Amino acid sequence: MRWKNQLVCLISNLGKRVDRNFSGNCNLRNFHTGYHAPILNFGESRSLKLPFENVPRPLHQYFQQLGISTSRMLSDSSSDAKPVSSPLIPISAARAAESESQTENQPVKPKPDKVQAVLKGIKQSPKKVNLVAALVRGMRVEDALLQLQVTVKRACKTVYQVIHSARANAVHNHGLDPDRLMVAEAFVGKGFFKKRLSYHAKMRHGIMMKPECRLTVVVRESTPEEEAEIAKLKVSNFKKLTKRERRLVPHKLIETTPVWGRKNKSSSNASNVAA
Repeated sequence: MRWKNQLVCLISNLGKRVDRNFSGNCNLRNFHTGYHAPILNFGESRSLKLPFENVPRPLHQYFQQLGISTSRMLSDSSSDAKPVSSPLIPISAARAAESESQTENQPVKPKPDKVQAVLKGIKQSPKKVNLVAALVRGMRVEDALLQLQVTVKRACKTVYQVIHSARANAVHNHGLDPDRLMVAEAFVGKGFFKKRLSYHAKMRHGIMMKPECRLTVVVRESTPEEEAEIAKLKVSNFKKLTKRERRLVPHKLIETTPVWGRKNKSSSNASNVAA
């Protein structure tokens, strides 16, 4: 019942304000007559009689004259106006709907021939990283990842991560087939070579170099001719393969556990044997 009383007070105050404004401007009624707008009680009709007219007016027109905007103004506007989104709809959902409508209207983009991934700031010599990159250059992506897991080189983990990132870019961003991907290019570039002092005996010193490099891996889909050649090489068991053919069909890898993560296991096994 408390909110009903507050609503009654609000409407009575609005009626007093209208009575004062129109009595001063139009001289229709004296300010001291004590006439106020009728109070709209709970459950009454939505049509009111203004204090300066005898014609009943709807409630929304009564509020419009007071300068209060209502939702009725949106319905009375022309149908050519741009629709206003509801404030209850989350911003993320509205943007998602707009992006979907835009993508439907846009033409379908063709798939790229090659997709690459680049890693900068590798804290290792370019020559050492290039040894591992040359090992998997020209292989299928699946075979290259298996080969890197069993190769005893510190740069294998870095090259593995870049090849895995290039495959993810090709599959998720461009929709290429992950089973047909090949390592088309894998090259290493020189980065910053930081110079530091190397202190020697008898007040002498030298210059110590800390090299950095960047690795770029480019993957592409294999052609039908290459797939036919790979299938043919897998069947022949006693044929002497060339260097290119060995990259297309590398030796059978039995172990798939990464070599670079086995230091703790070997030390723990040795301690158990000693105990």
